[in-house]
Amino acid sequence: MIDALLNFDFMRYSFLCGMLIGVLAPLIGTFIVVRRLSLIADALSHVTLGGISFGMLAAKWLAPAVINPIWFGILFSVTGALLIERLRSVYKHYQELSIPIIMSLGIGLSVVFISLADGFNQDLFGYLFGSISAVTLTDLLTILLIFVIVLAFIFLLYKELFVLSFDEEYAQIIGVPRFLHILFMLMVALVISASMRVVGILLVSSLITLPVASAMRFARGYKALMLWSVIFGEVSVILGLVLAFYLNISPGGVIVLLLIIILLGAIFYQKKREEGGSADEN
Repeated sequence: MIDALLNFDFMRYSFLCGMLIGVLAPLIGTFIVVRRLSLIADALSHVTLGGISFGMLAAKWLAPAVINPIWFGILFSVTGALLIERLRSVYKHYQELSIPIIMSLGIGLSVVFISLADGFNQDLFGYLFGSISAVTLTDLLTILLIFVIVLAFIFLLYKELFVLSFDEEYAQIIGVPRFLHILFMLMVALVISASMRVVGILLVSSLITLPVASAMRFARGYKALMLWSVIFGEVSVILGLVLAFYLNISPGGVIVLLLIIILLGAIFYQKKREEGGSADEN
């Protein structure tokens, strides 16, 4: 493993990307889960798949050496985020409808574009489930740029995002601007686009939500929730990439299974702690 990291650029790119994503996805996931918008990650991931398949179709017809499908994935994901926010304002009393509408749009576009591109190929399989060997220097630089943007967004607007996560009406009363909702959705779209290379489009929502679900079992306070979510995300991504390398399989599934194991361990830990507390009271 060490030899591979030293000798192969794509291995270094994969692990660097994984470490960035291991921080980014759970971090933005804390705000998504607390706002009870977990399914947004699924909706945007399907829209991103539509963008990727369109990009691969465009590359097939036009200039494969010039067109990078990841940029179309980002474009479609950002557009999907804006549409969700728009539909949330249209269906004010049924805001959750915006999520399945956009998810359906993403699935429909994906099926059409994949069919036009003559079905699945190895590159698309890597986008769906993640791939160690497919990460390029361009992907790494793109993810690094997204990492800096999202981290700066959270750091500079933490108080506003905190209030917005727990009570949107109160946030509106105290003057949190409406455009912050839109910016937040754009950040979610960027994180999903950044994560798809390592985890895969169909599994990226797991990396956003499962570390937070585990951390909620015992974290005390919002910042502790963010910290433990990032720790669980990093552990699962790094260990998942190592196992995927030795087992020669896609890393996305391994990472998700590790996240499930961590979640089960967190639930078991909380149950034992509650039983211990009950025993002490008796």
